Amino acid sequence: MGRFRFLTAGESHGPGLTAIVEGVPFGLPLLDADINPDLARRQGGYGRGGRMQIERDRVTIRSGVRHGRTLGSPIALWLENKDWVNWQDKMAVAPVDGEIPAVTKPRPGHADLAGMVKYGTDDLRNILERSSARETTARVAVGAIAKQLLAAVGVQIRSRSARIGPVDDDADLDPLHPEDWPWAAVDASPVRAASAPASARMVEAIDQATADQTSLGGIFEVVAWGLPVGLGSHVHWDRKLDGRLAQAIVSINAVKGVEIGSAFDNTAKPGHAVHDEIAASAEHGHTRLSNRAGGTEGGMTNGQPLVVRGALKPIATLRRPLRTVDVRTGQAAQAHFERSDVCVVPAAGVIGEAMVAIVLADALLEKFGGDSLAELHVNVAAFRATYAPAAARG
Repeated sequence: MGRFRFLTAGESHGPGLTAIVEGVPFGLPLLDADINPDLARRQGGYGRGGRMQIERDRVTIRSGVRHGRTLGSPIALWLENKDWVNWQDKMAVAPVDGEIPAVTKPRPGHADLAGMVKYGTDDLRNILERSSARETTARVAVGAIAKQLLAAVGVQIRSRSARIGPVDDDADLDPLHPEDWPWAAVDASPVRAASAPASARMVEAIDQATADQTSLGGIFEVVAWGLPVGLGSHVHWDRKLDGRLAQAIVSINAVKGVEIGSAFDNTAKPGHAVHDEIAASAEHGHTRLSNRAGGTEGGMTNGQPLVVRGALKPIATLRRPLRTVDVRTGQAAQAHFERSDVCVVPAAGVIGEAMVAIVLADALLEKFGGDSLAELHVNVAAFRATYAPAAARG
């Protein structure tokens, strides 16, 4: 079992979301202000719906931190749902007087119908409240802590929208040097794309989808660099880092596919045009001449930048509802509609950052341990020295 783990609790329209984070070493600098910027980034992006106009997500750290540093004990996080004031009867914990209308028309593409059958309920409110992507707010908060831990040992994680609908982000980016990518341009883009012309075309595509009362999916890309070699393991299927990353990314709402490196393009190429050749120098140590593998080989990090992409289907709650069946009457109906986004690819990239960070933080502590941040620093530095460039070893 890994060292960094977490649980979340809460419903989309309940009082709020709770997260418990375990395994963070003693002494990591951490304040609410280290988490809130990622929560704001998750709420942004062109194509978001009305819920983002209601919520102003801010975290409260309720335990595990004293005077701005972690204690090594579990960290409790609280995120209030501002919209709770409008749902106190529908989502009350105790029984309420009067009848609360059931929601009986499941939406194609959601957890609704399968969940109703699984749990034996004819009110899909019992399913949609927890299956909602609102839960990912808590994951982003947890991921911000993981990113803080990784940054302490020199690891950086960023994301961009690689595609929205039919429009690709066509920026010329060097996969070996993501630290040089135009991240300021990504942050300034309303759709979080690196290319300004592509960003404008993505906005136009979202506007057209809005006019058509439909939704758009796409691809987000998460990149991590500064990783030590050897996170993960080749010895068991469930210890392989690429497998753990794939599960984490596909666990995000609406993600139906994952790619590490240029995996899908690689399928059309011969082997000599796919594998990353190895070079060595006194200045850089072992390096690669390309990064088609995306930073992992044999279930382990190989020292190159980690590149992970998630394929996001269009959001399934549509203003132009799809056909369904009312589960109480058995009659044909139109699917239930609540507030919804048109496109969530920009936000999904931020959630992807969080999930990648969580997996990497777990793998980091799995390999290097350490009850305190100081001890972790020593362990990571000692291991890095074993494969440092000859010039660095003297």
